This record gives sequence, structure tokens and C-alpha cells, in this order.
Amino acid sequence: MFETLKNAFKVKEIRKKIWMTLLFLLIFRLGSYIPVPGISSSSFADNFANANNNFLNLMSMITGGAMANATLFALGIGPYINASIIMQLLSVGIPALEALSKQGEDGRKKIAQYTRYLAIVLAIVQSIGIIVNYASSSGNVIDMSMFFNQKWLAYIYMSIVYTAGSCIVMWIGDRITEYGIGNGTSLIIFVGILATAGLTILAKIEGIFGFGSYANDGMQNLVDLAIFAVLAIVVFFLIVTVDLAERRVPVQYAKQVKGRKMYGGQSSNIPMKISGSGVMPLIFAFSIISFPSMIMGLFWPNSSAYAWWSEHFDSGSWAYVLVLCLLIFAFAFFYAQIQFNPEDISKSIQGNGGFIQGIRPGKPTADYLRKINNRITLFGAIYLSLIAFIPSLIFSIAGSEFVNVFSTTGILIVVSVALEFDKQLQSQLMMKTYKGFLK
Repeated sequence: MFETLKNAFKVKEIRKKIWMTLLFLLIFRLGSYIPVPGISSSSFADNFANANNNFLNLMSMITGGAMANATLFALGIGPYINASIIMQLLSVGIPALEALSKQGEDGRKKIAQYTRYLAIVLAIVQSIGIIVNYASSSGNVIDMSMFFNQKWLAYIYMSIVYTAGSCIVMWIGDRITEYGIGNGTSLIIFVGILATAGLTILAKIEGIFGFGSYANDGMQNLVDLAIFAVLAIVVFFLIVTVDLAERRVPVQYAKQVKGRKMYGGQSSNIPMKISGSGVMPLIFAFSIISFPSMIMGLFWPNSSAYAWWSEHFDSGSWAYVLVLCLLIFAFAFFYAQIQFNPEDISKSIQGNGGFIQGIRPGKPTADYLRKINNRITLFGAIYLSLIAFIPSLIFSIAGSEFVNVFSTTGILIVVSVALEFDKQLQSQLMMKTYKGFLK
């Protein structure tokens, strides 16, 4: 990857795109530190820490700690991610959206516009829910004197500010995708997770020299950092190995004579990745299992149902682990059905004069591909279930501070985005390399 970056900086156009990407990411990070007038960041952070909500912790990690500190970009790219997931689900269940998704570039642009509208609605709902929840739990969160002691005015103001911040982040992501390199949304999440990790690691380094919140035991901080570095390298190596693993189904194309030329007669393959659904099943699972807790904590914080749920579905309980694994398996198979359609691939192979050795074209080919896809999805679901818990247990060896640094979805997102960014750079370099042959 470092060699790819070195070669990319030698090309003027690619170098310009890289600098544009870094500029927009810098703007995102600066916005994550801008305080919102009228809200106490320290009081909000204390209430956020005491809430112990796994989904909110995940969103705070994605925003680089902006949500936990109630800054301008507190909602980050979260509403847009949720809107994208909802639109993907609706595109499967609603025929009109499904037909729109198959209309090429114009259809995709319309769906993208609908996704933005839905993201704004979700940002409004999420901002109201978070503000009402934490403002009601502590009177020190909002300075009511700025709003003439009118709660409704304060809530409207906060909702507008945080929704606007989320729209700005969404705009930054679109600009990165358009003028930079890679997917802007993925890079924003990537930078947010690395920022969260960087803050924890920096605090540990300060503790080694006797500064900061970990200044009590410098030698212990040094040991924790060394253990964390070794474990991070091992875990990242294993995840990259599985992330790049794929099953290649060989396809043979028959020779065809058209006029005086002969076409086909070549061998190809269908790559089927083990982790083809990526991190989406994990995000879905965490969202679903955390949703009841968020709703009950918002509207019925003192109810017996909320107390029972908090007791039995704590992140370390067996019920939580079991339900989360079942949800991961369910969404992994669901996403596999969305992304991989054996019937369409079988028709495409047959239409181009291809066949799989030993398998008849048509329905037998579709059934064969579906069987392989189900087996691969099963191993992928097991892999995601292990990723959901094992990293947190491993990094707890290096200290409880590192558990939320690279845990669950964070590791998969970091690895997936880094690999995708490297592929984007390589494709850009390849286009410039072969430009002379296209003239």
C-alpha cells in the first residue's frame, strides 16, 4: 500500500485528488471539535458515559468522539448510513424502488436523492431523541437561560443545529466521492474510528511520561501499549486474510464463430468473497438489539421493563450474546440474497455462451451457485459473530481503555476501507498507465 501511495503522488491528477480528500477529511475533524452554544459538553459527556448504550458507543466511535462530546458533528454520518440501509431494504420490498434501481445512472441518482431526504428526517428524529433523553436526565446539559427558560425553544434550536451538522457531514462525504479518491462516507467513518483510537493511544503515551489521566503508573502504560500493538497486528493480519479470501467458481466459454473471426474459448471465474456482506450485518444487529433500550430509555426510563431489559440484555450477558449472534446470522443471509442473485448470473453466463464444468446451464447452474453461496455465507456469518466479541476480549488484555478502540465493527471498517482505498489508487494508476493505448 505504501508503494501505491508513493507512485500515486508522482501523478499530478491523482496527487490533487489525494490532497482534496485530505482537505475535506480535515474539515470533518475540525467540525468534530466545534462546540454548540447553549450545551455543556462536559455534562453531556458524563451522561453519555453513564448511559452504557452499545449502539450509541458505536456511533460515537464512528464520529471520532463528537457524539460523546455533543459537538457540531455529533450525529456525524450516522443518519445517512441508516437511511442507506433502509433504502436498500425498501428497494427489495417495494417494486417501484426496485424498478428504479435498475434504470441505470438516472435511477441511482433518484434513489440517492431519496436517501438524502430520509437521512435529514432521521437526523431530526435522532437529534430530538438524544437531546430530550440526556437533557431530562440532567438539568446541567442545556443552559436554559439562553432560551428564556423555554424547553421547547431549546430543543428546536439543538435539533436544527445537529441536523445541519449531519447535513454538512453528508455534503463532505459527497464531495470526497466526487473530487477525491474512494467512497466519502466510508472514509469519514474510517477517520472517525482512527481518531477515537488515536486519542486513547495518545493518552496512554502521555501517561508513560507522567501526564494526563493515566499518569499514575507509567510502566503499566508502556506494557499496555506494547501488548496492544502486538495484539492489533495479529488481529488485523487475521482479518485481512479472511477479508481477502474468496471462492472462485471456474466458468468455461465455448468457442463461437462470427463471420471470419472466432470468439470465446476462454476460461474465467466467479469470485465469491467469504465476507461479501461486509460490516452491514453487524451494524444491523447492533441497531436492532439497541433500539428497545434507546426507546425505553427515552420515554420510560424508570419503568420495570427498562430495568429488566438493562439487566438481562447487558452487553456481557448470555442472552445478549445469543440474540446478537442470531441477528448477525439472519442479516448475513439476508444481505447475501440481496447482493448475489444466482438466477441473473446463470442467465448471464448462458447468454454469453459459458458454462460451469459438469453443471448444466440454466436452473442447475443457478442451484449450484446458490448452494455455494449459502455455504460461504454460513462461514461468513460465523466469522462476523466471532469478530463481534473476540476482539473486545483480546484487547481487554491490554487494558479496559482499549476495548472500545478497535472493537467489533471498528476493525472490519478500518480494514475494509483501507483495502478499498488501496484498490481505488491502483485503478487510478492503471488508468493513467494505459492512457497512451487508448488514444
